[in-house]
Amino acid sequence: MKKIFNYMFVGLLACGMLSACSDDALETSPTDSMSGDGLMTNANAALVPLNGIYRSMYTAGWSTTANTHQCYGISAYVLMADVMGEDHIMNGSGSGWFWYDCLYNVKPRYSSGGWRSYDLWNAGYTWVSNANYILAAEETMEGDEADRNYVIGQAYAIRAYAYFMLAQNFARTYKGHESDPCCPIYTEPTVAGTEGKPRSTVAEVYDQITSDIDKAVAMLKGTSRKHISHIDYSVACGLQARIALVMEDWNTAKSAAKEAIANSKCSIEKVENFKGLNSTTYKNVMWGAEIISDQSGMYAGLFTHMDWEAGAYGNSARKQINKILYEKMGIADERRAWWNPADANNKKNGYQQEKFKFSDIQTWMGDYIWMRVEEMYLIAAEAECRLGDEASAKSDLMALMSKRDANYSCEKTGTALGKLTSDETGSLLEEIILQRRIELWGEAGRIWDIRRLRQGFRRTAEMGWPSTAILANRPTDDPECYMWVLTIPQAEFDGNVNMDLATDQNPTGDYE
Repeated sequence: MKKIFNYMFVGLLACGMLSACSDDALETSPTDSMSGDGLMTNANAALVPLNGIYRSMYTAGWSTTANTHQCYGISAYVLMADVMGEDHIMNGSGSGWFWYDCLYNVKPRYSSGGWRSYDLWNAGYTWVSNANYILAAEETMEGDEADRNYVIGQAYAIRAYAYFMLAQNFARTYKGHESDPCCPIYTEPTVAGTEGKPRSTVAEVYDQITSDIDKAVAMLKGTSRKHISHIDYSVACGLQARIALVMEDWNTAKSAAKEAIANSKCSIEKVENFKGLNSTTYKNVMWGAEIISDQSGMYAGLFTHMDWEAGAYGNSARKQINKILYEKMGIADERRAWWNPADANNKKNGYQQEKFKFSDIQTWMGDYIWMRVEEMYLIAAEAECRLGDEASAKSDLMALMSKRDANYSCEKTGTALGKLTSDETGSLLEEIILQRRIELWGEAGRIWDIRRLRQGFRRTAEMGWPSTAILANRPTDDPECYMWVLTIPQAEFDGNVNMDLATDQNPTGDYE
């Protein structure tokens, strides 16, 4: 297997935040080679740093100084957001990884360089910073137009994705909070000594996100992908659809999801055809990280936390499904194979997951899947339902469910959702969201959906939650609270003269 990732932005990876940068860090920055040997003057040469960005999206140990076993890029952030909801149960603390996310006990730790606030902020701004170096060469980069578009288009998509992740985790959801403070916006290369910027509003950040993803979609159309880890036209459309869902731009969500389906060359697969969710070669995978043997994170990786048979974190802190959600599946639903109600270790908790498994436990092997085509059908169905086109919504829903449950049918109608995720209305929209919860369990970051839907939730023993994680005295039932809004790391305030800890920090508690 060819190793394509042979270079990383080492210098910039060490200083994703302006405040974390230092003159020493920049001494090893590839910006020196950019100005020296013209790394960014040629589209083909620019693939080297571009690949470095992608490699950072699944590599542990660079975004934070500690707790690296829970900080391994995109898949770690998705798991973080999943255990923050009600459907993805942790039956115990294990070694502590992700347990503090599950208990909403990371916000007061913003002064540390080893917890989630620093990890996610640093990763997001590292991706922004590296993308900005590529985008700075947009007008001067040499090479065929298609090659230039391929590189520059991906850089726009990466920047859009990075700001989207930052906005979802460091501010309340878009709709209804457009004027809330979000995060600073940087669109040009930064170096040590660059003056930091103040927080922009949620609306301003999403304006930047939509501008970037629109440019990415336009530039990537007609280009050919060189590796599954790269964001191609269909993946850019998929990201555009995700962003539009949060913004409640249903027309864009629908059209982008449909375009992603049409151009991905992927197909909805039966469960038996993509067991373990551990290979980017599956026919339904749009985007993911192909992990080769010398790039395995070993203990610092997704499958170590998910696969109980590895005898590590997946065994000591088992990941399980909400039992009530599990029972929503029909008896013939093939997705039932993703969980094991009969596992002896379930005890009083949820049902053991079997969805994510190492492809080879002995060598710690397994690819990370970041986007499947099934998600696009669910996005299209939700958008169509919101637009009042229930026939099309049901058609897209059935395209998926016909591959999941031969007995499935849906005659529901309407868009009503309950105040809590457990308050059932019987609407078509609720049914689409339900199938999304099941289909994308462990893949979509459940709390991000709960936030954009502006619902509250409650964990219960009936679902299978251990008493230590029920959070009975916390306001998970209030979608307007700040429980799921991360605090900004102290390092940012230390190095950014335009941000003040007293006035710009997010609430360290559940409310302002």
